[in-house]
Amino acid sequence: MDVHHLTADKASLYINRELSWIRFNRHVLDEARDEHHPLLERVKFLAIFANNLDEFFMVRVSGLQRQLAKGVLKSPPDGLTPSQQLDAIRQMLVPELAAHCDTWHEEILPELDAAGIHIHMYAGLSEKQKDTMHTFFVNEVFPVLTPLAFDSSHPFPFISNLSLNLAIIVRDQAQKDYFARVKVPTNLFSRLVRIPEPDTGSRAKDTDIHLIYLEEIIAAHLPMLFPGLEVVAAFPFRITRDADLEIEVDEASDLLTTVEEIMEQRAKGKPVRIEIECSMHDTICHMLEKKLGVHPDMIYRVGHPLGMADLMQLMSLDRPDLKDVPFLPSVPDDLGEGKDIFASIKRNDILLYHPYDSFTPVVTFLRQAAQDPDVLAIKITLYRVGSNSPIVNALMEARQNGKAVAALIELKARFDEENNIGWARALEHEGVHVVYGVVGLKVHAKLCMVVRREKDGIRRYIHMGTGNYNATTSRIYTDFGFLTADRAIGEDIAHLFNFLTGYARIDRYQKLLVAPVSLRNGIIERIDREIENHTRNGDGHLIFKMNALVDPFCIDALYRASQAGVKVDLQVRGICCLRPGIPGISENICVSSIVGRFLEHARIYYFHNGGNDEIYLGSADLMPRNLDRRVELLFPLENPVIRAAIAARILPVQLQDTVKIRLMQADGTYRRTCPATGTESLNAQTWMVDHRGSWYDHTR
Repeated sequence: MDVHHLTADKASLYINRELSWIRFNRHVLDEARDEHHPLLERVKFLAIFANNLDEFFMVRVSGLQRQLAKGVLKSPPDGLTPSQQLDAIRQMLVPELAAHCDTWHEEILPELDAAGIHIHMYAGLSEKQKDTMHTFFVNEVFPVLTPLAFDSSHPFPFISNLSLNLAIIVRDQAQKDYFARVKVPTNLFSRLVRIPEPDTGSRAKDTDIHLIYLEEIIAAHLPMLFPGLEVVAAFPFRITRDADLEIEVDEASDLLTTVEEIMEQRAKGKPVRIEIECSMHDTICHMLEKKLGVHPDMIYRVGHPLGMADLMQLMSLDRPDLKDVPFLPSVPDDLGEGKDIFASIKRNDILLYHPYDSFTPVVTFLRQAAQDPDVLAIKITLYRVGSNSPIVNALMEARQNGKAVAALIELKARFDEENNIGWARALEHEGVHVVYGVVGLKVHAKLCMVVRREKDGIRRYIHMGTGNYNATTSRIYTDFGFLTADRAIGEDIAHLFNFLTGYARIDRYQKLLVAPVSLRNGIIERIDREIENHTRNGDGHLIFKMNALVDPFCIDALYRASQAGVKVDLQVRGICCLRPGIPGISENICVSSIVGRFLEHARIYYFHNGGNDEIYLGSADLMPRNLDRRVELLFPLENPVIRAAIAARILPVQLQDTVKIRLMQADGTYRRTCPATGTESLNAQTWMVDHRGSWYDHTR
């Protein structure tokens, strides 16, 4: 095929993004089945699988259903209509859900029981345990329950998003049946209730942990809620609603208030999925279907328990023997306690690779800035901050110390809006200049600038990263953080902040690639340069590591590179719409994915560039939303020591993994790799833990 005629309308060259995502989530389920993980870590992966699916339905499936309702005919590059995508999603998910349930019941539960963690059904409790749970129900749970009937005189009750409920059939003395609903108050009580064990004198018994699902306790006591009636049956069910509500910023006079209103609307979005237990009577199923106005294909019969994301609660158990062995992240000597972080950054650029390198130096950077009398101003973007944030505390301290502080808080960060609103108000209360975002764009770039007065004039110190300013996720996401005092980058960041907080418009930056201005074109121009260099030198090589590859223009450029003979290694953790290994199109492209202990979240864009390696890191995946509708940032690594560490150590280890890596096939499926005969297996994440702090010398 002529390289110049390869365009985005050739559907057979693209994989549907939704189906690609489902395959990624299957990798998460595979980790739950991997016996090399400690037992509670396997439970964690089961919970992540379920939580991922909740968000997938709330955002992606809901969007397809809206398109279908509106009669949208436009298809993505792969050519599937909304209706075809919804059918394919269901077809793929049904066996996945069965495998998810089987993993819990057939593999995990027996091992938990053997390890002394017992999860009971109410019928299996001893009489003493039943007495204890009865007391708990009467004193704690019963007062907050509200049984709601629904018949001709009682409207069908509103059922909130992701809430767990019991659909109940009760019968009167005249043998007439009625329906009712009871909400399981998981917002007030733990889903898995601990059953206190009396001191039996047996050491083994005393150390065992006994748990029961909250809905089991409620179901066993339903006669107390319906005195004078016979409880015929009770079945759990769960509703997922459309949570992908667009914020019309152009029409919003007050963005903060508008986001708060949107959050309230989210809880009332249209149902997009109804989960019911396999044993639910067809009568109740059809009644729910009718009352909620859903299509039968939106009903999913699944095994017990529903809402398995709640299994994450088991990670709070004090059983370190069933969890990953913790490790102490590295702190570079020149960034350790008592060191002048500004002097260290001024001396050399510094790259941190979290979680192998500690996030503490980033916090120290802001704390020293808050306390340093020579610091004049701090500017930062905040996307997902987390609770009890040391970053936000440092910003408030800086303001208290008289610094000029500006924070752009992205209120439109999906599912983090409430948290971000709270931080926005707290910062405003301290006098911080808070900006809520940019009209028409989400600000996803991760950057912080500290302006400092020094003997030779004003100097800007910059931190940029691939991940959020979140101390909690920095321990479980792999991300890079980069600290520099480079003057040109400092000027670029200053201009970018002027755009974010004011009306400045800049078409090109000195060193940065910024979306939506120059990022896509910058990537494609460098791919085309690699093709030209390969034509001359025959050594073309591209290595891109990212979370998702969807953008058809970037995919076309990579196909062109492959057709020209350039070697292309893509490590895409999640969605990948490019098909590798197609003869004449992509036989020079290898696509891999790593899913393991840590969430691979870093973005690396490597260009061999005729031997003059060029590497960019940053916040952007190659997706239309990132390149067109977000403020994203890629920054170059110009320090040769840092560049060599990425090119010669980190990337090769990532690509040579033989334990957690999966290789994508042309049909979109994946296969696991095995180490070659006589070679040792390599787990890239384990290797990085073992070599943390030694992959390059920060002081050079």
